Amino acid sequence: MDPFSHILLGYLLGFGVWGPGGLQYVVAAAIGGGLPDADVALYPLSKRFPLLRHRGISHSIVGVTVIAAVGCLVVPDAMAWGLGPSFSSGTPAAFFLALEVGGLSHVFLDSLDHWSVPIFAPFSPKEYKFDVDRIMNVGSMAFTVLAYGLMIYERGRVSQGIWVATTYLLLALALVYFILRILGRWRAGVAQHRAGFSAVIPQGNPLSFVFFRERETESTRTLEFLPYHLLQGPRSAVRSVEVPLTPSGPLPVLEERQALARSYGPAFTASWILGETHPFAAIRPVPGGFDVFWYSLEMTFWGRAAGVLAHVEAATGRVTTRSRWSVPHKAFD
Repeated sequence: MDPFSHILLGYLLGFGVWGPGGLQYVVAAAIGGGLPDADVALYPLSKRFPLLRHRGISHSIVGVTVIAAVGCLVVPDAMAWGLGPSFSSGTPAAFFLALEVGGLSHVFLDSLDHWSVPIFAPFSPKEYKFDVDRIMNVGSMAFTVLAYGLMIYERGRVSQGIWVATTYLLLALALVYFILRILGRWRAGVAQHRAGFSAVIPQGNPLSFVFFRERETESTRTLEFLPYHLLQGPRSAVRSVEVPLTPSGPLPVLEERQALARSYGPAFTASWILGETHPFAAIRPVPGGFDVFWYSLEMTFWGRAAGVLAHVEAATGRVTTRSRWSVPHKAFD
């Protein structure tokens, strides 16, 4: 999730715990919501110490606790300098708790999408992802923008009672959203297992999902997905592509299967996103060869998908690639 959403969730949860009488702790929780992503500054060290990578140990319970322990000694003075002396009043223990609430809300939010987080690092290397929400969701992004806009607009313009009611309303809406997402994912998981798929990919609509599976034999890799609606069931037939596992076949490249096989490796080399998500492909013949659009089923936005358009020359088998953000069936236009 984006840092603005993390800070907002920390703020709202802090407000839910301390209310308007503990604004110093509410602000500390908001700061705690953003701090785990400060690990991007450790990028030079992460090559040598993998736990320091982005979404590494800073996105674990231990990491959040260490950040809160250090932050409770630093953050109050920083808030007093930036916001006024009243924001440093309180106990280190209370500031620690506020930073812990914000930091854990960050880990919670990041665990909901398809990027994993090592919640119990360094004691366990296992990484968790719950595929409940999308990393890019126009609905949640709109809510974040609306929430910030309301809070900025109300500052100095409305009574404290209206401001308090608005903040509690925003917190309630956020909690309802998470409940709907989690319950929807649970129901989708039941349907996914019943249909024989291995993965669930959430969509922007909390009722819509994509089921995915990958099957491999000695000679082929088959990718399949099925759009699914919790109330309406399957939205289409299962869509599939079959990729031969031997990319260097006979020349010229005359069949779509050959083009898929030759473009598979170069496309994944051109985009790390394809290797980190569930991929699919659209293909069409063009003069002199084939165009293949390899795209991510997770990285989609208003029908567009992030991917790689690969051109396969029929005569030579040569593959050229370029990144593309496009509607899959229109990627060739």
